[in-house]
Amino acid sequence: MTATHPAATTAGTAGATTTATTPGRGMTMSDLVARHARGTPDEVAFVDPSHRRTYRELDDRVTRLAHVLLERGTGPGDRVAVLGLNSIEVVEAWLAVLRIGAIAVPVNFRLAASEIAYALRDSGACVVISDEAFAPVVEQARADAAEVRSTITFGDAYEQLLAGAPGTWEERPIPDEAPAYIMYTSGTTGFPKGAVLTHRNLYLHAFCSMATMGTTGDDRVWMSAAPLFHIAGLSGMLPVLITGGKVVIPPSGGFDPAQTVRTLADEGVTSCFMVPAQWQAVCAVPDLGGHDLSRLRRISWGAAPASTTLLRTMIDSFPQAEVCTAFGQTECSPVTTNLKGEDSIRKIGSVGTPMVGVEVRVVDDDMNDVPRGEIGEIVYRSPMVMSGYWNKPEETAEAFRGGWFHSGDLVREDPDGYLYVVDRKKDMIISGGENIYCAEVENVLAGHPKIAEVALIGVPDPKWGETPLAIIAPRDPADPPTDDEIEAYSRQHLAAYKRPRKVQLVDALPRNPSGKVVKPVLREQYGS
Repeated sequence: MTATHPAATTAGTAGATTTATTPGRGMTMSDLVARHARGTPDEVAFVDPSHRRTYRELDDRVTRLAHVLLERGTGPGDRVAVLGLNSIEVVEAWLAVLRIGAIAVPVNFRLAASEIAYALRDSGACVVISDEAFAPVVEQARADAAEVRSTITFGDAYEQLLAGAPGTWEERPIPDEAPAYIMYTSGTTGFPKGAVLTHRNLYLHAFCSMATMGTTGDDRVWMSAAPLFHIAGLSGMLPVLITGGKVVIPPSGGFDPAQTVRTLADEGVTSCFMVPAQWQAVCAVPDLGGHDLSRLRRISWGAAPASTTLLRTMIDSFPQAEVCTAFGQTECSPVTTNLKGEDSIRKIGSVGTPMVGVEVRVVDDDMNDVPRGEIGEIVYRSPMVMSGYWNKPEETAEAFRGGWFHSGDLVREDPDGYLYVVDRKKDMIISGGENIYCAEVENVLAGHPKIAEVALIGVPDPKWGETPLAIIAPRDPADPPTDDEIEAYSRQHLAAYKRPRKVQLVDALPRNPSGKVVKPVLREQYGS
């Protein structure tokens, strides 16, 4: 990728840049809001803990913020970083950026100033929009990001800016192949990479998701417990925006399972996405059955592995809803495979089959297809796959080696074509020449009644090269599993070479904001 996208702009001054496109072809998230503001202006579009906004109100605020950005010299192809807790303001900031043809850069608010500065430098952001609480860290990061020339802070001053800006908008055609977002990957190893997602990537993903899952007209209230800077928080709302439904934005901060259940009931949520750790907490809410969740038709999970024990609990806890698996990654907008509700028991543990519009192969290191049942890397070809990594041509070329996008995920395919994730390629343990797939062992150990969560890493061994270490958080800290109990359980369910040679008890596993266990932290703490 180059610093600007050739389809997005032609040379010129920011704010006066021309758009190279055929009028009437583009379609953005911002266009969807404007459409519903004309057709169903009084329908509620977004709800957060502090506000409810109709499509008319949201569209008006987006238009005004778009004018503020233009007045500050921001134009097509420019990058605007958005850093804030989950709120409607974060969404309207994205939409205003898209409305002027610029590129939104969601930034993880949990990052340190130096990490935020990296995202600002790497993206070349010229404007930062943030919460008041993050203004000090933004200023600190800005000192090391020379291209940032302006900041906008949510709060009273922000409201005054909107009140003083025009409320009318002359449409600017945006090419659908232009970048819409730069989404930084989790960065569990090395520096994060900015995946460039185009308008076409995102709306095709929404349509293909609806076609795959059979979304109906009354499936119109969506909630995701993911932070908005995560791709699940962004992409999951698009089908609802297409149909003019309501998006429920839960608060950031410590996850409150009881409050989450109350929100599901009070807002009449019909579809909900959470990571496995969140679903585990929700299923454990004592009075779960006492809430009216009759409108909840689909619950989905992803972003991190789920044990079969948890999946059975979810199926039992929500008998009125289909339990669906969404698998993929940021670079793919993000979902690539789905396991539908009707298969949730028959194919439990599977991530399903490819979504409409996604072609997959399971290959070896030389890009040869492996026979069904054997383990290989899943690679993708799809119009939903990113255009590349921002300013990283070598990493982009490597990711698309052989003309397919390389996921880094190891899977196997059963005789019916259903896919099962075995491990991340980089996490596989090789002990005495045998491949040990961490996800397989973790799934088995998670079935032990005394284990709440578990992660497996390889540790050096003079004889075998490396051996597996199980890092375990017990269900009851006062009654943790003993080494003998883990050994007996492992002997019953695992081949000898797969069994953990050592056990480390911890209070909780370290996770990133996506809900994934951060294994580099575990390797640093316990790998020696």
